[in-house]
Amino acid sequence: MERNYLSALGINLKVRFSKEEIEREVARLAREINEAYAGEELLAVVVLNGAFIFAADLLRAVQVPLQVDFVKLSSYVGTSTSGQVLVKKDLECSVEGRHVLVVEDIVDTGITLSFLLEMLRSRGAKSVRICTLVNKKAHRERPIVPEYVGMECGSGFLVGYGLDLDERMRELSAIYEVTDTPLKGTA
Repeated sequence: MERNYLSALGINLKVRFSKEEIEREVARLAREINEAYAGEELLAVVVLNGAFIFAADLLRAVQVPLQVDFVKLSSYVGTSTSGQVLVKKDLECSVEGRHVLVVEDIVDTGITLSFLLEMLRSRGAKSVRICTLVNKKAHRERPIVPEYVGMECGSGFLVGYGLDLDERMRELSAIYEVTDTPLKGTA
C-alpha cells in the first residue's frame, strides 16, 4: 500500500485503477480534447476538491489555448446526497460565449453536475462538455452523459487520485476501492 497510515486507520483497499492505467487514460483524454477543440479557446471549469489532481495532469497535456477556473459545490451530507446543491465557491470569470469543459473526478448520481451544467448554460456558455476520469453509472439519478470518459466503474466506494474518504487518501497515485473501513465519510 502507498501509505502506512492506512493500516492504522483500519482501511482495507484494493487497486481498482493503477497509476499506469490512469496515466494512459489521461493522455488519451487530452488527445481527444485537443482534437475536439482544435482552433478554439477553452475554459476549463475544475470541480473542487476532488478533480484538482486529475485536472492538473490533464490540462498540462491539453495543447489548445485555455483558461482555468474552479467551482466548489456540495450536495452530500456524510456519505449520502441531500439532493440540494450548495455553491461553496463560484467561478471568478465569465462563461458567456465561451466553450466550457467541466473537469470532474467522478460522475456518480449526477445531481451536483446537473446543477452545474444548468448554471453554466444559464450564464450563456457557448458550449458545455464534461470530462470525467471515472464514470460510475450505478447510482445515476440525473441523465448526465459525459463526452470524455477515462474509465467506467459499476459500483464501490473509490479513493485516491483526488477521490477521498473524509478528506483522506486524495494523494494516493492509484484509485482504490474501499473494501472495509471503520470511517464514515464522503467521496
